[in-house]
Amino acid sequence: MSSHSIILPSKPRIVKEDATSGVYEIDGLFPGYGHTLGNSLRRIILSSIPGASITALSIDGVKHEFSSIDGIKEDVIAIILNLKKTRFKLHGDDTQKATLHIKGAKTVTAKDITLPTQLEVMNADQYICESTAKDVDIAIEITVEKGLGYVPREVLQKEKADIGTIFLDASFTPIRRASYEVENMRVGDRTDHNRLRVIIETDGTISPHEALESSIHTMITQLQSIVGFREQVIEMPKDVAPTPIIETSDSLDLTDASKVKIEDLGLSTRTENALVAASIRTAGGLARKSEMDLLSTDGLGEKGITEIKKALSDLGLELKA
Repeated sequence: MSSHSIILPSKPRIVKEDATSGVYEIDGLFPGYGHTLGNSLRRIILSSIPGASITALSIDGVKHEFSSIDGIKEDVIAIILNLKKTRFKLHGDDTQKATLHIKGAKTVTAKDITLPTQLEVMNADQYICESTAKDVDIAIEITVEKGLGYVPREVLQKEKADIGTIFLDASFTPIRRASYEVENMRVGDRTDHNRLRVIIETDGTISPHEALESSIHTMITQLQSIVGFREQVIEMPKDVAPTPIIETSDSLDLTDASKVKIEDLGLSTRTENALVAASIRTAGGLARKSEMDLLSTDGLGEKGITEIKKALSDLGLELKA
């Protein structure tokens, strides 16, 4: 294999796995790729895996959430919070309606919810409320939808709803926790390759293995869609001569000069490392420092200051007076 080739990592390996949590490792990643891949997968896992959530409900005789119900220990807000902890698995994409009928004195849990065939409750022992009177007889209609991430109630309430319909902030994600760790490992003669460890915990509506597979598939699909980048070529009429472009210092766009990264300034390795160690990441951050500030930075001397001034001057920037 050429010394200039980037080796491919291993397939994910199961370290530990059960119905709701899993630990997976990917070995042999090129130096630095552990954090690149780990952070990307984590963000996709947390934001882009669909799940089901209650988006609205209505309760017999209740017009808004700031109410109480005779014979029920909890107020409406407490009931809503408990219902939101109920995790649903939706088979299909259509919105589903479920009903919770509370009759008589009893402890009400998620297993008391009457479900359509396409809906399943994953935590049936979830406590909902306590009915304390024998004459209690109320029904709660629950709307469950499929979605991504977190959606506030204002977005879900697209049109004027019937009086008594209470819209809820919806957390669709089936992921409870996602994190990653990176450690160095030996590949051949090098000891700076990466081992990526991904830790996933779900709510039981999806397995951690499925969550990881889904995130990898999403990443591949996104990257494949941008492969083959080509600049758009505008053809000029043959009888029209192209206008020559004379580049001057005034033609340089300095609008984003402050956003130029330190590593793109063309500084020496010693100076660049000293700035990065001091948490100075951009030309703008550098320009906010005075010469005295920089001289107190480890690894920087008069030669480095001169180098920095020249690089900033090329961008139309200068050190703080």
